[in-house]
Amino acid sequence: MLDLLIRGGALVDGTGAAPYSADLGVQDGRIVEIGSITQAARETVDASGAWVTPGFVDIHTHYDGQATWDATFSPSIHHGVTTIVMGNCGVGFAPLRPGSEDRLIKLMEGVEDIPGAALKEGVRFAWDSFGEYMNALDAMPHSLDYLAMVPHDPLRMRVMGARAEAREVATPDDIAAMRELLKAALDAGAAGFSTGRSDNHRTAEGHDTPASIANAAELCGLAQAFEGRQHGVVQVVSDFDLMQGPGGFDAEFELVEQLARVSGRPLSMTWLQRDPGGEQYLAIQARVEAAVAQGLPLYLQTAARGIGVIIGLEASFHPFMGFPGYKEIASLPIAERAAAMRVAARKAQILGEKSDRLAGDGTPIPPLVDLLLARIEQIAGRMFPLDATLNYEPDVMQSFLVLAKQRGCSAMEALYDHFSAGDGGGLVYFPIFNYNQGSLDTVRQMLMHPRALFGLGDAGAHVGTICDASFSTFMLSHWVLGRTHDRLPLAQAVAMMSLRNAQYLGLSDRGRLALGLRADLNVIDPARLRLNLPQLVRDLPAGGKRFLQTAQGYVGTWVAGQAVARDGKVTDARPGRLVRLSQPTQRHRLGKKSMLANF
Repeated sequence: MLDLLIRGGALVDGTGAAPYSADLGVQDGRIVEIGSITQAARETVDASGAWVTPGFVDIHTHYDGQATWDATFSPSIHHGVTTIVMGNCGVGFAPLRPGSEDRLIKLMEGVEDIPGAALKEGVRFAWDSFGEYMNALDAMPHSLDYLAMVPHDPLRMRVMGARAEAREVATPDDIAAMRELLKAALDAGAAGFSTGRSDNHRTAEGHDTPASIANAAELCGLAQAFEGRQHGVVQVVSDFDLMQGPGGFDAEFELVEQLARVSGRPLSMTWLQRDPGGEQYLAIQARVEAAVAQGLPLYLQTAARGIGVIIGLEASFHPFMGFPGYKEIASLPIAERAAAMRVAARKAQILGEKSDRLAGDGTPIPPLVDLLLARIEQIAGRMFPLDATLNYEPDVMQSFLVLAKQRGCSAMEALYDHFSAGDGGGLVYFPIFNYNQGSLDTVRQMLMHPRALFGLGDAGAHVGTICDASFSTFMLSHWVLGRTHDRLPLAQAVAMMSLRNAQYLGLSDRGRLALGLRADLNVIDPARLRLNLPQLVRDLPAGGKRFLQTAQGYVGTWVAGQAVARDGKVTDARPGRLVRLSQPTQRHRLGKKSMLANF
């Protein structure tokens, strides 16, 4: 008898092939039958009119701390994700130098905007080596499967101590010691190595991240840890031409190429359209294409929509947070605060004031507020009301700039009235990157590129400003179903979120619907599929708040054949485990094309 029978669905198998109608049978966590199935099952799911897809693989998350207290990996579990990768961007909590716990927390708080109080209460440091960290995570049941990369910053801090945070050049002995720790982590099953080189990444005290200035000797010395090992990936985030000094873009890209060449492993880098610098993504594309033609396994991590922030009175920031008149009422409950803001005298006071200088605590918040206030009348053209319609591709005519002109008031006043209306829960969507043309046309070009990898959702991070863990649902609800032109084929969207990412990681047991593979599955009703409005909830340790965005239309999500979510509700099943990549996998040979190289 089958454990699970999914009957009558449209199977979107993850390979990019056209969907087809069939039943799917599961036994002992594996797919054992596909076709017209007559065998009895302990549970039967009617998938008539629904899509049956592989579980989605999210290669870019920051659950490094949350994984120690949250068994469900929320909110990813609400968006069809069955496998996640954490340890991105060079930040994390292992390996650990005894006594550096608070330093790692401040690093994660600053770079990834996760409340330090929540991390301090929630993370129970019970490890030293990266292998011990993985063992501690693996001892806790989880809903989803997960992989962990070795982040550069804690690796550097473990070996160099205060010298790492002082951004000293690593000595040959330092590099050798870091390389040995990385080797041990890879042998214990770590998924790879990540490094962060962005000037936007700062500690909670406003300092540069420890590894942001690592030179070629250090990076290539660490890359040598992959020698003789046939698994693992490398992940890089870089500004390329903003912070690296002499040589600019070319010198930095050459360093990335060296890292890929020495490691011999697949390397992915952040790919977005910046503002300013809106053409840089094309230069990155050209360099990647040239490097791939020479046999380097380079990939481009690409977002599904604009990369920006959500602004609100209860979010991490809004434009009025530094105004004296607002600070006088800032401690009131939100509904009372909104009512106080609507009092004519208070409104006139605040709109007539200038903002106090915000404390430079190292988080992105003060710079964002300064940016808003310095150019608010221009930037308002890219700020939009975020309501139940959840339009992530709004037209400029829906912006606060146009709204203000229509009302004959300033953009600042239009924003003020939006935030102070009703119970004060109004939100604003502000896409900073990937939206220079006022549409997602550039994003579509990126998604269509043969070296693009679906990523950059930052699940678990920036909790008071974004909820991009919902990217997978957005891919389906917007790009497949919702856009009025240039939609993506369903088969291609699913392939990007499943098999392509699994192949990049070297996971051969998931990512497609095929006999013998893991039963990591989604059943999705396209007629009901939609994102819900993000809600601010206080469910982090120490009462920390975060945006939580759920979805409708997921009939069920299964991990290794066990239902971890049904109709939007997380179940008690905890089949997820740490995936260790210490077994040999296929090396990315020079010139070899993936089966998904071109759609």
